[in-house]
Order: sequence, then structure tokens, then C-alpha cells
Amino acid sequence: MKYKPHKYQEYATDFILTHPEAAILLDCGLGKTVISLTAIEELMFDRFEISKVLIIAPLRVARSTWPAEIEKWDHTGYLTYSLITGTAAERLAAMQANADIYIVNRENVAWMIEKSGLPFDYDMIVVDELSSFKSLQAKRFKALMKVRPTVSRVIGLTGTPASNTLMDLWAEFRILDMGKRLGKFLSSYRVNYFLPDQMNGYIVYSYKMQPGAEQRIYDAISDITISMKAADYLPMPEKVEVSTEVEMSDDEKGIYKELKKELVLSIGSDEITASNAATLSNKLLQLSNGAVYSDDGNVMHVHNRKIDALEDLIEAANGKPVLVAYWYKHDLLRISERLAKMGVGYDLVGSDETIKRWNRGEIPVGLIHPSAGYGLNLQEGGSTIIWFGLTWSLELYQQTNARLWRQGQKDGTVIIQHIITKGSIDERVLKALQEKDTTQNNLIDAVKADLEVSNDN
Repeated sequence: MKYKPHKYQEYATDFILTHPEAAILLDCGLGKTVISLTAIEELMFDRFEISKVLIIAPLRVARSTWPAEIEKWDHTGYLTYSLITGTAAERLAAMQANADIYIVNRENVAWMIEKSGLPFDYDMIVVDELSSFKSLQAKRFKALMKVRPTVSRVIGLTGTPASNTLMDLWAEFRILDMGKRLGKFLSSYRVNYFLPDQMNGYIVYSYKMQPGAEQRIYDAISDITISMKAADYLPMPEKVEVSTEVEMSDDEKGIYKELKKELVLSIGSDEITASNAATLSNKLLQLSNGAVYSDDGNVMHVHNRKIDALEDLIEAANGKPVLVAYWYKHDLLRISERLAKMGVGYDLVGSDETIKRWNRGEIPVGLIHPSAGYGLNLQEGGSTIIWFGLTWSLELYQQTNARLWRQGQKDGTVIIQHIITKGSIDERVLKALQEKDTTQNNLIDAVKADLEVSNDN
């Protein structure tokens, strides 16, 4: 296929060509893969500046998206690639194969650097979903930092650079520029831009921004960062976000409040304990959805409020395909049982075959876990997604929604429907996602590429 780039794609490719260290913050659907491949092809065969490229990506994206994009376009189809996945023997063979581009899933980064026994001789790295390297404690981050000084070009791609807090940016930009802009140490980054917030004596549990620090951070990274939103450059469908509230009975509310207050809930012979806030949050989210795991792994059913609401929403769709996002296995089980009882066809969407069937309109109800939301093009099969259970992760939330809300969507409007249990932690999670999105947009807007100004120059 002949590549006919949009203006913004030309701009982004040129930015990569002229910036050995670059953060490319692109919304889903803007073509970050072909933008990067176009730059790689020119750097390798026109400018002769690189000879061996490593692409780090989520597993499904590594296996499917990058190979498919390489083969898709006329100007990149001749590039050779080797996929470093599978067994240890298969990964070793892939690393030793003769290719222009090597593609590895992020879980195998530490292995290939520290355990493969082969030299790390790549002169360009592309990190697809840079935000997955936001933790300096992660093995993948530590391993990559060991070899970072040997690499002349590093490009980071993501649509969600600060999905939780601007504290996340430090590790991501440490990989890109080795600490030139935000500092070589997280401790100095905190001192320069943050203040202790929640504390217990000398123990700091959270930080807040110093006055004016947000803009100072944006200014510090702006020279190697460009950002683009799909809505600014593509004919995107309208996006409508709505919520359906359900309410627990007094007895069900009592169970919920008891768990929240006491952190210990006994139902019959089973016992649930929540030893810390994170665990409690997880338990409350389960309980909001209608069932919860006990300490011994049993599933205790509490209510059908969301299941009933989901049935109503599916019936209201009147045969129109809907995508249902779930989080817990017991949610999947209960949803599947209800759909079978309704006589509605359904399937898990994630494999190559189910993706094709969904896009052909052959799956009335597609079930998807947010962790499988990377790199899937599902816009041809439907335009409604129902969130049965929410996630705290803005990145997974946005990525899953972007499977439908993207260029090529057949319907003029995409509906994002949340089922919210009234008076539960659901309300806080949805609010937190919205607040994080505000922070995210502030970052993106602050470093947004002004194409008109650039083109005038």
C-alpha cells in the first residue's frame, strides 16, 4: 500500500529524524507505528545513520501490530525484522538472526540484556508505550538503563505519558535523555518540583506539586517532546460518555460498609480481609460489581445489580453489537452465565480470529479485559462499549476506549457507558479517572506541536 502521510505525520517523522532523543505523544489512531517506521527507513537507508533497531512494545503489539505495519506499506515492506518472543531458544535464535529491526515484548527486555549472553549492539531503540517504563524499580527499567549510554537514538511513543501523576515522567525521560532535563535522580526531581503531602512522621506517602512546578516541568521537556490529539487532526466520531447508576439494597449496603469500616468481613464460613488501602480498594471494587473473592479464593456472590443493568443495556441495544469491559474473572463468569441465559451470542475478543469475527459483526456481545486493549482495531464491529467494572488505570481505560473511538469508526457516535454502583467506590474511581485525564491533557497541551507555526517557518 502506498503511504500518503498527513501533515502531522510528516511533522512527527521529521521530528524523529532531527531529534535523537524524542518523546512522541500521540493519541491512538494517529499512526505512530508508520510514523516511526518511515523515520527508521530514512535513517537506515537514506542517511545511513543507523543499522540495527530495537523496538520494545506490549506483547500483542510486538507480535501483530509492528510486523503487520512493516509489511503493509510499500516504502517499508522491504525492511527485514526478527521477533524476539517465545521460548528462550526461540528468542536467542531471533536475536542472532540477520535483520534491520528487532522487536521484543517489554517483559523480555531484562532477559535479553542480562541473561541472553548476547551483546546489546542496537544503535536505535523505539519504546512503544513509554509509560510502561515509569517505574524505576521495575526490572525492565533497570536493565534498559544499563545499556542506554551505548545507544545513539531513543524514541518514546505513548498517548498517556502521565496517567497517574507527573512524578511518572521522571523515569520515562531518564530513559530518553539520561537525566538531562528532569535530573539524574528521582530524589532531586521531587525536591525541585514537589512537596510532601500525606505524611506520618518522616514517612512520606504522597507528594503534591510545588506552585508553578507543572509548567516548569513542561518547559524542561518541551524541546524533545511533541504531542498531538486525534481530535485535532483526524475526522473523529463524536464521543458520548454516560453512566447508568444501580443501587444496592440496605443489606448489601451494610455488607459494603462493614468491609469498608472494619477491613474484615465475615460471610458464613468465609472471611475477607483487607490489610491495606490498596487491597481494600480492590475488595470494594469487586463488591461494587456484585461478587468478591474470599481469602481462600472462593467467590462470594453479593448482588446482581450490575448484571441486571447490563442485561437491560444489551436489550436496549436491540441487536447492535456492544463491547463489554470487565476486570475480575468472577465478573466474566457471571456475565457469561447471564448472556447464555438471555440467549445472546458472545465471545472473548482478543485472538486474531475473534477480532476478525467482531469486525465482521458476527459477535453480538464482545467481552474484553482492559489489559488486552493495546493495539486492537475494533472500530468496524461496533460503536458502544459498556464498562461493567472500572479500573484505576487511566492508560488502560483510554486504550480500551480507543479500540472503538478512533479513525475509521463507521458510526458517527461512539457511546462509552459506565455501570456505576451508587454510593460505592465506583464513583471515586470514575472521578479519579476524570481528574487524571485533566492532568494528562494539561501535559499534552503544554507541549503540543503547533503545526501551523512550524509550517510557516
